[in-house]
Amino acid sequence: MKEVMQIRVDPPGITCGNPPERFCTLENPYLCSDECDASSPDLSHPPQLMGDRERGGLITYWQTVTWSRYPEPLLANITLSWNKSLEVVDDITITFEYGRPTSMILEKSMDKGETWQPYQFYADDCLETFGMSPKRFSDLAPSNLTRVICTEQYSGWVGAKEDKVVVFEVRARFGVFAGPKLINMDALYTRMETTTGLRDFFTFTNLRLRLLRPALGGTFVQRENLLKYFYAISNIDVPARCKCNLHASQCVLRDATLQCVCDHNTTGQDCQRCRQGYASRSWRSGSYLPPPRGSANTCQAAETAAKCECNGHSNRCSYIDFINVVTCVSCKHNTRGQNCQFCRLGYYRNASLSLDHEDVCVECECDTQRSVSPHCSDSGLCQCRGGATGRRCDACLLGHTWRGAEAGCTVNVCDEERLICQNGGTCVDLQRCVCPDTFTGSLCEQSICLKKSGCLDNAEGSSSSLTSHLCLLILSLITYTL
Repeated sequence: MKEVMQIRVDPPGITCGNPPERFCTLENPYLCSDECDASSPDLSHPPQLMGDRERGGLITYWQTVTWSRYPEPLLANITLSWNKSLEVVDDITITFEYGRPTSMILEKSMDKGETWQPYQFYADDCLETFGMSPKRFSDLAPSNLTRVICTEQYSGWVGAKEDKVVVFEVRARFGVFAGPKLINMDALYTRMETTTGLRDFFTFTNLRLRLLRPALGGTFVQRENLLKYFYAISNIDVPARCKCNLHASQCVLRDATLQCVCDHNTTGQDCQRCRQGYASRSWRSGSYLPPPRGSANTCQAAETAAKCECNGHSNRCSYIDFINVVTCVSCKHNTRGQNCQFCRLGYYRNASLSLDHEDVCVECECDTQRSVSPHCSDSGLCQCRGGATGRRCDACLLGHTWRGAEAGCTVNVCDEERLICQNGGTCVDLQRCVCPDTFTGSLCEQSICLKKSGCLDNAEGSSSSLTSHLCLLILSLITYTL
């Protein structure tokens, strides 16, 4: 796909060389003899070098300006466009020179850049950077294979000349169903047909890299060596094929645009509708089932096609004579309604898909213990119980902790960051502070008087005047006795 891939970087001026600029390497930040100069073919690093085919061992790469404006963030976006729906078929790999970013996000669009969704988060500390627990692909199960995760696998500093590659694992996801060597493809195809959203997970029209923080060399930012912080990418590989909804075996370049050569009486750039003269409402994507050849789901001529107005989710209708209404029967794909135009309870509509798409209704997947109901809003938001948050109510609000189905997400009394036990107190299970003998209060913030040791000042200066007078009296009596 490199021949038709278009690359855009922003913001303007993020590419180095205009004006010329010196830069250092992380291995030797004090030797800054390298230069980026857009006017020199040998010293320039334009964006198109991320997609060139390197030959003869010469590594070419795109490079940004250095982080000379620290602490202002050094941010860069790389957008890859094909102007066509594609299906990724193997691992997406990005090769960085001079160190992999400390944090970045891989995003995708299915509507040619109108809207974006995250594919995967990358950071050396996922919890601190994105508020997400770190995971690897191996932590996922077949039931949540499309879950967006944050991984720390590709962001730790190991040396600029060692690991350079950042990966979005695709082959391993296929292997969950087809086996490590992808031998049992029928099982994968069956899952593609029966698992909601799995086909769309591997579909995109655009990809975007959001580079949020450059490689730091395993240390904190060194302000005296800002010329060693920048981004550089030598290669981006996106193994993909045209998405033709299983209605074409060829994809060609016509007028600089990818186009499926459609069969089965279909038409459109993705073979996404029936040809003129055929029943457009009967259009369906081709099916992998039954194996091994699947089903073509050919568009029928208008005079022979079913007349039901069911948005492709049913081919059976029933006439209710006493109200003079024709209604669809046995709506499929989790739809309901007179014309199969609504989603079943427990599902919501994917607004990025047409109404006749077989995956238009997406399961709510509301957390059974943290949500009020298994049903969600039209936008897919579940109604959360107190203290819970997230689209699916599968997380707790900041300052809350999950304590089982009965207690739910309860507010923390103490912690190690904001609600710290004072005066030597110890936080137990985020629910109480165990205080020394001379202090009390929810955070051990109040001092108390003991008969033997007298009175210690309140850590916050909030003791009442009565308590202060009593303490002074006790101290005077102890002194007089001694």
